[in-house]
Amino acid sequence: MTTGNGLSVGIFVFDGAEELNVAGPYEVFTTWRERSALKPRVSTFSRDGRGVRLAQGLHMVPDGSTDDVDPLLVDVDPLLVLVHPGGPGVQRLVGDRAHLAWLHAMRARTPLLTSVCTGSLAFAAAGLLAGRPATTHWDHVDELARLDPSILVDTETRFVDDGDVVTSAGVSAGIDMALHLVERLENADVAEEVRRALQYEG
Repeated sequence: MTTGNGLSVGIFVFDGAEELNVAGPYEVFTTWRERSALKPRVSTFSRDGRGVRLAQGLHMVPDGSTDDVDPLLVDVDPLLVLVHPGGPGVQRLVGDRAHLAWLHAMRARTPLLTSVCTGSLAFAAAGLLAGRPATTHWDHVDELARLDPSILVDTETRFVDDGDVVTSAGVSAGIDMALHLVERLENADVAEEVRRALQYEG
């Protein structure tokens, strides 16, 4: 279903995704929706639409599948923002050719690709970070560099905004990134209102 303003945020979920990588940005974006005149559409989706088991055992039923966010298949706004979490399950995705091909397809029609924690490893494996600055969880920076030595790995910052690709460091940094995106897509006052509503000190 279209929102009328084309502002749609989708969070990809999978077996082994880290809980806070998913829930942190989701809470920021849904709180933004409640406080914004823009009323962004916020959804979660897995590859096939089935439930997933996150890294610490939490079971999650997503809103739909990858097909359900594909405007070539159904009547929906193209995603403005795609959020790709990290977690132990990302290791399987790094070697999954179908997933990497899907990321390439999404790159062509999604203005903002974003990752939380080791989600950037999937972007790297898909070749989407070549020659670009990016970050990831501190314990996986060497792996990010091995996947693509041309990546300018930033080990100091909480997130790296490189225009159409935004990567964030470990776990709670995904909340910082999501708040940054609220400010970028609307304004600093609304982002501050969301932060205060969540009582997040950063």
